[in-house]
Amino acid sequence: MDPRYDSLRWQPSQPAAPEPWQTPGPWPNGSPGGAGPGIPGWLEERLFDQRIVMIRGSLTGHTASSTAAALLTLDASGPEPIQLHVASGSGDLNAAHAVIDVIDAMTAPVHAVVTSEAGGAVLAVLAAAQQRSAYRHARFRLAEPRAAGVMGTADEVAAAAGQHLRELEEVVLRLVEVTGQTRSRIEDDLSAGRILSAEEAKAYGLIDTIVGKGGTLEE
Repeated sequence: MDPRYDSLRWQPSQPAAPEPWQTPGPWPNGSPGGAGPGIPGWLEERLFDQRIVMIRGSLTGHTASSTAAALLTLDASGPEPIQLHVASGSGDLNAAHAVIDVIDAMTAPVHAVVTSEAGGAVLAVLAAAQQRSAYRHARFRLAEPRAAGVMGTADEVAAAAGQHLRELEEVVLRLVEVTGQTRSRIEDDLSAGRILSAEEAKAYGLIDTIVGKGGTLEE
């Protein structure tokens, strides 16, 4: 399904109780698309059938597992492109790397579409896609992903901090490669929490195209 003909605009939502027609299944969220609660199961299955996977709300380890399972299943079913619809302004760095590793290992190309927002660790997932686009009113927030709370001895906390810095460096280097910006600029913008419009994100190099007025892709 081509994003230019997609009339659905997904917005992040808070977790909600499952709808009556959603039944448990083998997927982490009860349905194959990886979008999490808030989307009726029948609709998510229709999207999955059209090779669409969604990331909505904060990217957690649970969401990453569901997204990875959906991507791997679609990858095994054929080489056609898979659309990853992103509406997530934050996320756990470890969860983001879990999705990135799957995308890097896949045969089918992943085309990411930012439908409302992308920020923090989710930007690294966006950068891992082979093609990147966004709706005209999507927003991008360059923000340094925070480390998850770590408890333990001083040595354990220090080891966790060192691992976080190494993973953060991977994010920076991937953004440098995709955008063409200098490392110092990427690091400064992440520290400042810079916010970009879709047009600014395109000029910055975060996305390739914008889903324009009338459903056409602007190059």
